[in-house]
Amino acid sequence: MPKMKTHSGSKKRFKVTGTGKLKKQQAGMRHNLEVKSGKRKRSLNHDEVLSPADSKVIKKLLGL
Repeated sequence: MPKMKTHSGSKKRFKVTGTGKLKKQQAGMRHNLEVKSGKRKRSLNHDEVLSPADSKVIKKLLGL
C-alpha cells in the first residue's frame, strides 16, 4: 500500500511543539483591523494550542 501524503493545507497552518501538541494562529487578524482595539489585536497575535479533540484529526492529516 502506498504512503499517506501529508495534507498540504494543514502543514502550512499547524506547527508541532516539542511535547507533541499542535499550535495554530488565531483567527481574526486578516482584515477590518482599524475597527478592532489595540488590546484585542495584541491578544489575537499569539499562537493558540489546539484542543485534544481537534488535534487528533489534524495529526491524521499531518501523518503523525
